[in-house]
Amino acid sequence: QLQLVESGGGLVQPGGSLRLSCAASGFTLDYYTISWFRQAPGKEREGVLCISSSGDSTNYADSVKGRFTISRDNAKNTVYLRMISLKPEDTAVYYCAASRLRRCVLSDAMDYWGKGTLVTVSS
Repeated sequence: QLQLVESGGGLVQPGGSLRLSCAASGFTLDYYTISWFRQAPGKEREGVLCISSSGDSTNYADSVKGRFTISRDNAKNTVYLRMISLKPEDTAVYYCAASRLRRCVLSDAMDYWGKGTLVTVSS
């Protein structure tokens, strides 16, 4: 079964940090571009960060610049989203998605989606 599984979400205090993981099963991520999206309560889903198959990253959200970074470990078939200096407005369900495109293009037309992991930033 081909799937993406996110993990690492949870409750964190403002100013804290988390690392989300996006693990693939049934296929290898080496040749896929991976994007992280998030959807806050009552809001539309937005793109956050993307990493191409060659390792180039693209930031889709100005609000996370300097705080979120994306990386990939092809040996572990996993992509990570490192989040620091978290704010209450970062509270959302975070999704990873894979695309066969070789470069980052912000789009909902992805080949695979995970089911999401909830991040709650609150004191």
